This record gives sequence, structure tokens and C-alpha cells, in this order.
Amino acid sequence: MDTILKADTHFWAVDKLILPYFAFTSAFVALYWRDIPNAGGWIVWQALLTILLLIQIKFPNPTTWVFRNWYPVIYVASCYKEMSVYLPLARHINYDQALADIDGRIWGIQPAVWLNGIQFPALTEYLQIVYTVFVPMAILPAFLLWRRRRYRDFRYLAFLIVIGYLASYVGYILVPARGPRILLKELDNMPLHGLWLFHGMQNMLDGLESIAYDCFPSGHTELTIIAWWGSRLVSPRWFLVYSIYTPSIIFATVYLRYHYTVDLFAGALLAAILIAVSPFLYRRLRHEV
Repeated sequence: MDTILKADTHFWAVDKLILPYFAFTSAFVALYWRDIPNAGGWIVWQALLTILLLIQIKFPNPTTWVFRNWYPVIYVASCYKEMSVYLPLARHINYDQALADIDGRIWGIQPAVWLNGIQFPALTEYLQIVYTVFVPMAILPAFLLWRRRRYRDFRYLAFLIVIGYLASYVGYILVPARGPRILLKELDNMPLHGLWLFHGMQNMLDGLESIAYDCFPSGHTELTIIAWWGSRLVSPRWFLVYSIYTPSIIFATVYLRYHYTVDLFAGALLAAILIAVSPFLYRRLRHEV
């Protein structure tokens, strides 16, 4: 434990992801200064977060250990609105129709429309619950490793989760899209119905995501596959839980009309690439006690 708690003023692998990412996005915000609401505020906010991190790294204190292991949760979350709303809007481009056209060529019909024929309330309720708990499920394997004091495994999985989130955010900038619920007007005549919690959960997510351009790639698919892969580090029981949860949420993204299937393919491919290359990247970037 003494080794674990030893002050370390080196940059960790996750720091070397987040700090360049902040620099990149701040430059992007500056480039579209006139089109982004409160652009100056975003840059100042990221500068303050950067300064806080540098202080924690270079001047260890009683809060440093917990902060350095868990700050990515707050930092990555703070980027979401910027990446999914303001930067896509600044580019004045929307790829929804292009993504829907790809789905149409693949399947001969829009999958979200076709799936309306098999909907029933109990399934809708289950899938909405699965979709709603995505964020805690994405980070749960890392938390379980932390609780068991398997800190090295925890930090590697946290690195993989962070790079997964940041990669999806870059996708939102490059391919802004809002999803079939917004584009496909015929879905207005085929509302989904759940049991008890469906509408409350859907309204809550609409309040958080309804104006977001966060469709491509499917972060839900990408991050859940990463969590499924990471769960095997925890235990066979948790790996089984995630082997059930992962296909459920992937199906839910289309059934609930949040994603085109091409988003899922992109998310799954991105997850596979990151799982494959992250060991190499982590070895190159890490310098941890």
C-alpha cells in the first residue's frame, strides 16, 4: 500500500490523453468562435480544469490519489455538451439523411420502422431501462476493480474507457447526426409504449440528449463492448452479466430509435480497434507507480 500511495508527479497515461484532447477542442472552439455560444466560457472552463489537474499532478496532497484515479469521470462528462451540441452546430452540417440512406441500402427498409412491427410494452420497458443505465454500466467494471484494490487493472481499464469516450466525441464532430427519432417523421405515427417507467426515463434522456448530435458512432455500442471486455478482468459472473447486457443495449439503440444500424457497426468496429491497440498505447504512455 505504501508503494501505491507514494507521491508521483509524472503524467499518467490517461493524463496524456485528456490534456492533448483539451488543447485540441479548445483550438476547435477558437476556430468556430462566432458560431459557438459562450465559446470563451468553454475555453476558460477547460483551462481551469487543466490547471487543477496540473496542480494535483505536480503538487501531491491528501486528495491527489483519489482525484488522479477518478477525475476522468468529471472531465470526460464535461466535454459531452461541447462535443455533441456546440461543435456540430458550428459546422452547419447534418449527416442524418446520409446515414439513413446507408441503412436503407443495407436492409431495404429503415430498421427503426421495421422493428415497430414487433414492439410490445414489456420489451420496450426492459430495453429503455437497459439504455438508461448505460453510463453506470460502462464504468462499473472499473469501479469493481477499484473496490478490490486492483489498481493497475483499474487504471488500464479506465484508460481504455476514456479513450473510448474521447474517440466517440471526435466522431460527433466529424459526422454530426441526431438519430432516426428526429429524421424519420413516419415514426411519429408509431409511438413506443412501455409499462411504468418508460415515459419518465425517455423524457429524462430527451432533456439531456434531445439536441445532441451524438449518433455516429454509437457510443453506447462502443463503450458497452469495452465494458463487456473489461468485465472479464473482474470475474466470470460479471462477464456473464455483461454478455447479456451488451446485446440488449445494442438492440435497444435501434429498437428505441436512437441510432441507425450503421452507427452500431461503426461503434463496434471502433471498440474492437481500441481493445486491440490500447495495450500498445498504454505501454508507450504509462508512467505510474
